[in-house]
Amino acid sequence: MTYPAILSASLFLLIVFGIERACRRWGVPSVIVLVASGFVAQPTLGYLGVQLGWAGLLVPIVGTIGLVLIVLEGALDIELKRERLRLIGATLFLAAAGFVVCTAVFATIAWLVLDISHVQSVLLATPFAVISSAVAIPSSTFLPPKGREFVVYESSMSDIIGVLVFFSLLGSDGSITGALLALLGGSLLSLLLSLFCAVALMVVLLRVEGHIRFVPLLAGLFALYATGKLLHLSPLIMVLFFGLLLNKPSLVTRFPPFRHWVDADYDATLSEFKTLVVELTFVVRGFFFVLLGYWTDLGDLASPWAWLVAALALVVIFGSRHVLLRLMRLGPAAAGPLGWIAPRGLITVLLFLTAREAFALPGYLNGAAILVVLASSALILFARIHFDNQSPPEAAVPMPLPPPESPPRESPPRESPPDGTSSPVDRPPGPASPDPPLPASLPPERLPPEPAPVPDR
Repeated sequence: MTYPAILSASLFLLIVFGIERACRRWGVPSVIVLVASGFVAQPTLGYLGVQLGWAGLLVPIVGTIGLVLIVLEGALDIELKRERLRLIGATLFLAAAGFVVCTAVFATIAWLVLDISHVQSVLLATPFAVISSAVAIPSSTFLPPKGREFVVYESSMSDIIGVLVFFSLLGSDGSITGALLALLGGSLLSLLLSLFCAVALMVVLLRVEGHIRFVPLLAGLFALYATGKLLHLSPLIMVLFFGLLLNKPSLVTRFPPFRHWVDADYDATLSEFKTLVVELTFVVRGFFFVLLGYWTDLGDLASPWAWLVAALALVVIFGSRHVLLRLMRLGPAAAGPLGWIAPRGLITVLLFLTAREAFALPGYLNGAAILVVLASSALILFARIHFDNQSPPEAAVPMPLPPPESPPRESPPRESPPDGTSSPVDRPPGPASPDPPLPASLPPERLPPEPAPVPDR
């Protein structure tokens, strides 16, 4: 049993890696192929008599680990620099406004249709209002650099906003007042504890010497996250602060006790840590989506109510996104490709599963969540094909307009010399005059070298 398990896990990782590489080459969002692989594996393994009964238990665990890694990866992608403040402000506005609009619309519909409270309707609406950075960032490779940077910042902030709001509401007593107190008061306590823990983790990274640093650091991060969840706090704020402090160590090293703790090798160490986080996210993400496809009941996808809910959700998501992009005065050319890059992914599924454990929901909503994830990812492929054929790449993102050209200055009329002869510029071209002889007073070192004698043949 040992060697078949090792062989199966190794082949699984190689297959997921091949799917990721092929999808990146063909421009197809890999989440579609990974979930479809799980759909195919379910009847295939059943035909062979193999049942993965532990898949239902493993999906939430893998999803939680992936959630922490995604928030950490998103925080590591955000650079707190003065020249990025305008970009951070624009992406923060778009992420927050899109989240609020989608949550308000979805919560209103859920409250009117389903027999749930106001807070429960907001909890149910939140997963569908969050952009998944794990899907958006790899799918934005066809955009120019400015467009990719816009997607990285916006999707990372959307992840962070949605997760913090969701778990703050989940820890409340079920009332609007309790939700606000949990969001503000609980977040304030979580803010202070998270700041302390984030600084402590950063100090560990700066001061621990040797080759083994990253695994104990990640183990401590996950331990603090689990402890915070058991104490009903918001430990994802700690994950966010930890990533931001790693990317901007001057926020800590400006204080005297930590002033000389960053050495010349810090950038290389940070680059290695980012690479490790990206690769771990790849592994967890691949396992999660394949297990999700295997675990999904295909009968939920066939429900007409699931298709109706998914279609309504997609209309609200992308309709509001196009309106917000126009309000930001990006114009049709800028809002075109960015208007279709708002996929739902691991965050959506994980938050939906958490909400489903908190209160009872109709079964067709399971299929609706999977359909929204697949359709929103497929729309990125449609947008890539459409805008590659219709628009040049540089027109796909907001670019500043060039300054207006000033009219050419007219040169003043030239006056002729008083003796009546024409000026040098008015004379007609004639034969080139020979070079004047060099004065004899030049020093020998400034005279041109004599040509070398031609040898006799």
